[in-house]
Amino acid sequence: MKHVSLSGGTRAAYGVPPVPTSRRLAPELKPKLEELFRCAEIPEGWECSLDDFTSAVEQSVGSRFRDSQPSAREVSAYLETLHVQDLALSHSCAAGNSNAWDFFVARYRPELYRAARAIAGDSAGREIADSLYAELFGLEMRDERRRSLFNYFHGRSKLSTWLRAILAQRHVDEIRRTRRTESLDEAECDAADPPKSQPEMNGGMDPERARYLALLQTVLTAALGGLEPRDRLRLAYYYVDDLTLAQIGRLLGEHEATVSRKLDRARRDLRKQVEGELRDKKRLSDAQVQLCYEYAREEWPYDLSRALTTKE
Repeated sequence: MKHVSLSGGTRAAYGVPPVPTSRRLAPELKPKLEELFRCAEIPEGWECSLDDFTSAVEQSVGSRFRDSQPSAREVSAYLETLHVQDLALSHSCAAGNSNAWDFFVARYRPELYRAARAIAGDSAGREIADSLYAELFGLEMRDERRRSLFNYFHGRSKLSTWLRAILAQRHVDEIRRTRRTESLDEAECDAADPPKSQPEMNGGMDPERARYLALLQTVLTAALGGLEPRDRLRLAYYYVDDLTLAQIGRLLGEHEATVSRKLDRARRDLRKQVEGELRDKKRLSDAQVQLCYEYAREEWPYDLSRALTTKE
């Protein structure tokens, strides 16, 4: 079962306090919840009952609609977008279920280490990934309960996408912290004593790689944000949720050929705008723009679902 995902849910990755809110679902939505619970195919060992699942969904709905009063129809449409098994997994892991945690480690640890290495190099990447595991497991206690980073996941993106976004933000935070420290150190040291070169610190990685990816992310995010809501929705359906053109057409009330044509137009417009911004505003050469694309194709942890968030 494929799901529509339009938001990353990575508040914790950006230092935003949690939203301890939930929204009781209307009684007429009970059949929908039961259907989603069945579709999630939650292993019995995760000990995630229908009540537990409902609680996780209510937290997600409360986060999504915290500033509005949605109708039952709007909530029902939102429920269709959720990655329900990922939501159940995160809920069970946050609750301390060992079977769910073992499944998570087996399923996601190799992928997380690969993403972390691509983001920060072998040594630093491993360190970031390991520290993330500690936060996900919830070593910190408050009010006699473990505080797990899983509590910030609401199923609005794939769990893997959410995790990569957090890894990327942790790396950016570390770079900023290191730069502040180095700036203070350099002010105190002899100017004749050259600092260690960045290629050495990054294990031979192109020192411009992080900058190129940051520039590309900034420009692409702005370009996506400038799209019409339905254009963003088509892109989210196609690239985030892997829906076919026919499925997108049924959801949007459009012919399959119309969906294809509008996707092509949106892609061309995006590429033209991104490349123009990189050249004209960011002062990159054609070769540097190409490097941006090459580095992004390697294993770029860009949270497309977050960038495509839209309210229609």
